[in-house]
Amino acid sequence: MTTSSLLAFLPELVLLTGALVLFFVTLGDRLVARARLVTGITALATLVAAAFSLDQSAVLFSGAYRIDAFSQLLKLVLAGGFVAVFCLTGALPDVRERIRPEYHFFLTLSVSGLLMLVSCIDLIAIIIALELSSFPLYLLVPMRRERTDRRVQMESAVKYIMFGIAANGLMFFGVSYLFGLTGTTSLPLMLERLLPVVHTPLALTGLALTFCGLFYKLAVFPFHFWTPDVYQGASNETASLIASLPKVAAVVVLVRFTALASPAHPALATLLTGLAIMSMLYGNLIALGQTDFKRLLGFSGIAHAGYALVGFVALSENGSAAALYYITGYMVMVLACFVVISRVSRDGTNVAISELAGLHRRSPLLAVTLIIGVFGLAGIPPFVGFMGKLSLLTAALAEGHLALVIITMLNAAVAVYYYLRVVREAVFGDPGDNPAPIILDRSTRALCVILIVAIILLGVSPSTVLDPLTQSLAGLNLPVLTAAAP
Repeated sequence: MTTSSLLAFLPELVLLTGALVLFFVTLGDRLVARARLVTGITALATLVAAAFSLDQSAVLFSGAYRIDAFSQLLKLVLAGGFVAVFCLTGALPDVRERIRPEYHFFLTLSVSGLLMLVSCIDLIAIIIALELSSFPLYLLVPMRRERTDRRVQMESAVKYIMFGIAANGLMFFGVSYLFGLTGTTSLPLMLERLLPVVHTPLALTGLALTFCGLFYKLAVFPFHFWTPDVYQGASNETASLIASLPKVAAVVVLVRFTALASPAHPALATLLTGLAIMSMLYGNLIALGQTDFKRLLGFSGIAHAGYALVGFVALSENGSAAALYYITGYMVMVLACFVVISRVSRDGTNVAISELAGLHRRSPLLAVTLIIGVFGLAGIPPFVGFMGKLSLLTAALAEGHLALVIITMLNAAVAVYYYLRVVREAVFGDPGDNPAPIILDRSTRALCVILIVAIILLGVSPSTVLDPLTQSLAGLNLPVLTAAAP
């Protein structure tokens, strides 16, 4: 690598270095504080490195890895999410002390894979990065204390792994189809060779099967079955990671793949439309009857995956930018909800909606964080959820998908009901005569304020994110002209 390549690759180098240090930390005994310190330094350093290398560009590993404005912008988003997840983890009350260093190691390793995933432009590199981000998550889910006689975390981990293996198998099968049609694993070359035949059944089958692994990450129907059980069975901190960062990376890779088609080929748009409608309907209708807050967020996450697919239906740069903007806003909003869950929870247990009763008296800051996060998820202005849905609907309507726009609006109206249930409990619920106050540390207070400001600012000024995203998409799958040796 040249000096410029090293500078462009700086966020990944920082994360990999932090993961290596954490690996050696895990070899010792009772080094929880040191592991948390290393993880915190790594998270902050990754955010600084992502901001510092924002304008860098390079092509590495014989053209399999491209660093450009698009990937660097999304790395900044993922690095910010990593910092938020780290602050949210706190003392990890529901993870046994002796394995907490390993928890931090797997957390950092998973984020490393996600950060690499957004720069991969070769199918083999995408698969490697996808697996690097997935396998640590499989190990994080069972890292939870056993309660009573039921090992619910083990059940969740088995479901997560089994569905992940099945989805990956389908994805690899689809990749083989695309390789057979084009004779290359490079996405820019694949774009050039696939466009003349993208409307054929074989090409559509290959793309559909390849999407399976990404739909699994996004929890799109019918790859959603793991979501509520994993959210409920994993620790609150692990669930916050699974619910946020991997979805951003999955949307990024979907953007690269959907660039292989255009509105002139409606078959793919029809497939995505059906998946979007089923995801929205299933997620919203099942969420209506939930009493556990994490399960509610799990089912609503299925619905939000459907909303994100609305942008892809347009098969345009505006639609892709809208999907990226929406999933970025979703990451911030769902992390706000998980901050509340992790701090309201007693010793890391799951939180029922009824346990939020009188939250405004127990912790006004948590109550405000919850209300703004939930209002954003419900799509109420002026928060980012509203502007995200508006940008998605605008992009879909511009390509003539009026029926999909109407169905999306009806689903958003249904979702308002169960989100308002949460707000009603937090504001008007009776906590009893002497509600125990919730004491927040400084990092939690700072995280709450940052998330509140981000949800509002992203909604009030969407152009600050949408415009750079749209501009970066212009050269997304341009041919690789030069490649530096690794």
